[in-house]
Amino acid sequence: MNLAMAHEAVTFAAAVIPGAEPTEIPGLSDPVSKLFGYGLWLLILAGAGGAGFGVYKLAVADKSRNGGGSEPFKWMGGGVATILLAGSLITILNGIAG
Repeated sequence: MNLAMAHEAVTFAAAVIPGAEPTEIPGLSDPVSKLFGYGLWLLILAGAGGAGFGVYKLAVADKSRNGGGSEPFKWMGGGVATILLAGSLITILNGIAG
């Protein structure tokens, strides 16, 4: 990834995530710090999307005995786990940076 693509990714992330301004991490250069911070916020959005997709799959799932009943819970569990992991990393990094 060259510098122009990194700058474009950070600019796109700033437009997609309103109000999410990552805290600068000491010891990292500015582009790397911003990419890492926005990447964690995008990971939270992906986790929310996964959990939402799991809820959708649960709502439209075949409720009979031979339906695939565990797949929606895999989506929801993966989404919640992603949100918790990214949220804890954001909290840790803000504690280090603050």
